[in-house]
Amino acid sequence: MDISYGVNAFCTRLAPSPTGALHLGNARTFLINWAMARRAGWRIVMRLEDLDGPRIKHDADRAALDTLAWLGLDWDDGPYYQRADLTRYHAALDQLAAAGEIYRCTCTRSQIESAQSAPHADAHELRYPGTCRTPRGTTTKYEADDNDIAWRVHADDATIRFQDDFAGDQSHNVQQTVGDFVVASKAGLPAYQLAVVVDDAAQGVTHIVRGDDLLTSTARQIMLYRKLGLGPEPRYCHLPLVLGPDGRRLAKRHGDTRIGYYRGRSVPPEKIVGLLAEWCGLGHRRPMSAVEFADEFDLNKLPHGPVTFTDDDDAWLQN
Repeated sequence: MDISYGVNAFCTRLAPSPTGALHLGNARTFLINWAMARRAGWRIVMRLEDLDGPRIKHDADRAALDTLAWLGLDWDDGPYYQRADLTRYHAALDQLAAAGEIYRCTCTRSQIESAQSAPHADAHELRYPGTCRTPRGTTTKYEADDNDIAWRVHADDATIRFQDDFAGDQSHNVQQTVGDFVVASKAGLPAYQLAVVVDDAAQGVTHIVRGDDLLTSTARQIMLYRKLGLGPEPRYCHLPLVLGPDGRRLAKRHGDTRIGYYRGRSVPPEKIVGLLAEWCGLGHRRPMSAVEFADEFDLNKLPHGPVTFTDDDDAWLQN
């Protein structure tokens, strides 16, 4: 098959966060996203999601761009940096404030934890108990310069349904799971959930391909799309993660799985792509280029369960 580099009305984005180096799990998701786009002729936007304040690492943005290019991935627009211009996020927050859809919140994390009525398996997904909630429709003015105040959106107590292109039918009630969630932090920055919605709409993104750890975020983002009146919502495709031998998401605790680590040990990009290809159901591992991967990739062959990175995988890359 001849990989098409033309573009049509459809668009996706590669959106690394410069909070650390790209590892094999990140690379697999980006490679699949890129391959799907190039096969279908989608435009690809490169976006650096750099709003996560203290977690941003110096030069991690350049390293991410260099690593993706070294693997053979390219893009049509960007790179764009979220922090370079906060204007459109503030405009969205102004709109939500004027409509009475957001309110000020002074709660600390410890206060939210102490207010929980039941233990939660995921400490990152505590349900907000509504301590600071104001009546919906109470208009206010968004202010970004008060470091003691975060802003939360009134989450609808309703089921949001969508069809995920890989995970299938989805139903989520945001109010029942996380409650009113943060849309602007106490640092005066837009929160992830709001920023990606505003950016995706502004950049014309129609197809979002990402890890299934973000599957539960999708209902929140669809809700914001609707509250902001941003038009057609994107299609979503959430992919299983790469795990370590202990069944947890691939991370430093599993050793050095950074692409930069293997590159520094003279592992060619074709070997890395070949391992990722095996994880994607394309047969026994063998060196291949990103273009060859895109030529062979078939979403229907992708395993529905998570992939486990093993010592044998590491040995194959380095030997």
